Amino acid sequence: MTCGTLTGLAVPAGAAVVTSGPGDGPFPFTVQPPVGVAAAPAGGFPASVPASLKTPGSAGAPPRQEFVPDLIAAVPTGITSAQLAKIAKLTGVRTVLPVDGGQITVNGKSADVLGVSPAFRSWTPPSTAASIAVWTDLAKGQLVSTHAAASKLQLAVGHAYQVSAAVRAQLPFGAPTALSVPGVDAIVDQARSAQLGLVKNVAVLINAPGADLATLISKVQSVIGGAGKVRNLVAFSVVTVSKLPVATNVPTAGVPSSLEKLYQESAEEYCPGMSWTVLAAINEIESGDGANDGPSTAGALGPMQFIPSTWAEWGIDGFGQTGTPDIMNPLDAVPSAARLLCAAGAGQTATLSAAIFAYNHATWYVAEVLALAGEYAQDYR
Repeated sequence: MTCGTLTGLAVPAGAAVVTSGPGDGPFPFTVQPPVGVAAAPAGGFPASVPASLKTPGSAGAPPRQEFVPDLIAAVPTGITSAQLAKIAKLTGVRTVLPVDGGQITVNGKSADVLGVSPAFRSWTPPSTAASIAVWTDLAKGQLVSTHAAASKLQLAVGHAYQVSAAVRAQLPFGAPTALSVPGVDAIVDQARSAQLGLVKNVAVLINAPGADLATLISKVQSVIGGAGKVRNLVAFSVVTVSKLPVATNVPTAGVPSSLEKLYQESAEEYCPGMSWTVLAAINEIESGDGANDGPSTAGALGPMQFIPSTWAEWGIDGFGQTGTPDIMNPLDAVPSAARLLCAAGAGQTATLSAAIFAYNHATWYVAEVLALAGEYAQDYR
């Protein structure tokens, strides 16, 4: 869905019933503004940050687990609860996330927008998921766009803009960020989505790592019917392992000054040939970069989620520290993970996937780690 995931979902303002997009668009349909939809309340949307956003490990904290969208399915009139339930039960599907959506006009230019729940945070790139500012802006009812869309629409942080959809409304613009669905310009929260008259559950994101996507697309299409469309997003998620960046000649003396340096120095010191982005991805998936150190239901602990018996074998003091290796200390846990991965073959491109599988015995886990490692490579290469 490059440059057009929701193209044709336009909802011009000022009409009780509005026809969206050109007739030849991929998702032409008619939108009925929701009953009771009006401008924002006089006091505006919440200006204060909910307490939950400040609590580590809460719903407002960076997600413990990341999901890469493999497919997106859209129905102009919205996907029903029964259809969502059927899609979620299809073989190979790990999880799904319904989203609202439509096309709006800002500064005279059109933009494809999703209306998302807080759960969408787990479907965004690691840098976005970890950004408190992004999710605070969204909770305040602000429009959050990609960097490219902010430039295209001439949006400046902190300014408000007239937005035309099923109704007109003034929307403040939050900080731009990276989003995970190609073709989507911006997101709003579900309250704003309802206010603007975007279509409820117009699409569903599908995470199905390791599945035969051609077969799955056919099955999803049969569920949503001929009026819907299914698109493969895997081209934007698949990672060529040989292209993951490997840090070389990184000084490993002293304590690393940042998480990024910790990943790079741990890979260089304890697993030459392994991309440091693999460690970054595992840390994000396992604990949200330390936001949730466990214990997990299996008893795993720490930022890299070691089972204590595994830690007893592989845990080490990293970077000149002395004493008992600390499973909760990233300065010990990250290099220990690099050491374990290297013993399983992570230093060689041909055996990297097998090494990640050895770390956590699930094919979806391997796919998630490699996909996130690829995103880190794009963000920080």
